[in-house]
Amino acid sequence: MYTVRKKYRPYISPFDPCKPMVVKTYETPPQLYLGFQPYNLPQFQPHEALRLGTLWPALYAPYTNPYEDCDRGDD
Repeated sequence: MYTVRKKYRPYISPFDPCKPMVVKTYETPPQLYLGFQPYNLPQFQPHEALRLGTLWPALYAPYTNPYEDCDRGDD
């Protein structure tokens, strides 16, 4: 199973004047894992699709801020 949010540990220099971020994250779009679009995918209702930005639930990926609740450098 894929995950939309990936994590990695960047190099931390001993001479960095700022407190380092031990773990950084990034998001990958769901269409990377879909391949060719299959027939008869479920669809959102038109008003909901406009609000969410896509017609198909398989391609919906809301952005969540990974740094919102945690302190810098902690994970």
